[in-house]
Formats: sequence, structure tokens, C-alpha cells
Amino acid sequence: MRKIFFFIAIVIAIAACNDKRDYDVNTDKGYEKTKETLAEKEQKNPVSFLQVSGTDKKNLLGQTVVKGTVTNNAKIVTYKDVELLLTFYSKTGALLEEDHETVYEKIAPGVSKNFKSKFFTPKGTDSVAMKILSAKF
Repeated sequence: MRKIFFFIAIVIAIAACNDKRDYDVNTDKGYEKTKETLAEKEQKNPVSFLQVSGTDKKNLLGQTVVKGTVTNNAKIVTYKDVELLLTFYSKTGALLEEDHETVYEKIAPGVSKNFKSKFFTPKGTDSVAMKILSAKF
């Protein structure tokens, strides 16, 4: 009886070792596919991956000097020609003027680029808001 159980245990062990399932060991294809999908996502919606921040001040000529930084938070795509909307407000929050500014730089993933612009803004301008409208890749 022991020989039968021993024989059955050996047959089960051999059967378990000969599992003929086909596993895809090559993960490079999956990685490349994921990378392409991420690149497509970053190309379709650059505004989601770009960030702008900055400050403003008046110079001696009465111009508003806007200094800012555009940061690329994408992982793959390099953006260029980033178009910004600069909105000028009064102390009470009234919209006084809107201007477009383009940062003609290539911004690689994880990189920030500085820009500086000067505007003759309307009288009573107190603050400036910056927003990214679009970018090329």
C-alpha cells in the first residue's frame, strides 16, 4: 500500500513540474506599449502636463514686468512654443486686459524654463493671472 501512495505522489509531482502553459516572459513589449500610450496621452493634452507660475512688478517706465516659469511635468514628450494667457486685474478683481504671450523654448520632461515680458497695462492694474493655453510637441 505504501508503494502505491509513493507512486501516486511521484506521478503528481512530475505532472506539476511539467506545466506547459505559455507565459510571455518578454516584458519589453508591454513596456514599449505603455510608453507609447503615455506619449499619446501627453501629446493630446499638453495643458495637463505643463504648469506656469510667476510674479509681476512695475518698472520705472510704468510697465508691468511679468517674470515666470513654465514647468514640463510630462514623462516623455518635449513641448515647445508654449502659449500663455496673461490676465490683468484691478484691486477689486475687475478684468482690465488680456494678453497672449508665447514662450519660444523647447521644454524637456522634468525641466523648467523662465520667461520675462513687459507690458503697458491699463491704469489701476493690481495683479496678473497666468494660464497655459496650448503647446506644440
